[in-house]
Amino acid sequence: MQSKTEQPDTAGITLDDKDFAILRLLQQNAKLTVREIAARIHLSATPVHERIKRMEANGVIKQYATLLDHRKVQKGIMVICYISLKEHNRKIAKVFIDAVTGFNEVLECYNISGQFDFMLKVVSENMETYHDFYLHKLSMIKGISQTQSIFVMGILKDTHQLL
Repeated sequence: MQSKTEQPDTAGITLDDKDFAILRLLQQNAKLTVREIAARIHLSATPVHERIKRMEANGVIKQYATLLDHRKVQKGIMVICYISLKEHNRKIAKVFIDAVTGFNEVLECYNISGQFDFMLKVVSENMETYHDFYLHKLSMIKGISQTQSIFVMGILKDTHQLL
């Protein structure tokens, strides 16, 4: 029987309150040492290390990353691009996906439902460089029927923390 503090995971791993506490701490600061995490959640270092390794091995922790402020690294404009494809088949979708996942300007790509098929999060230096990206990269992908670019005027919430 599962305890109230354990939550099942469809990937075959069960996470408990201590696991979630570790994940929250790592999301806030992935540079914390195992000893610092252990002290904060009241466990010794060895079980904390084992839990982290288990969550890494099972794909709960996908990677560790450094988050940058796009404006401070000369990426002053952010654009949400909605894309519709002419046809819905694997070949056209693969061409599109292969192209956009290779563009450094595209930070995120989502396959979505509704009026459009894909949503991209794009950063660029300025309007001129975005226009160049749009004309010489994005619009050159075969199979696109419609695009819509929405320019982000301000970011009200920007987080990577799930827990």
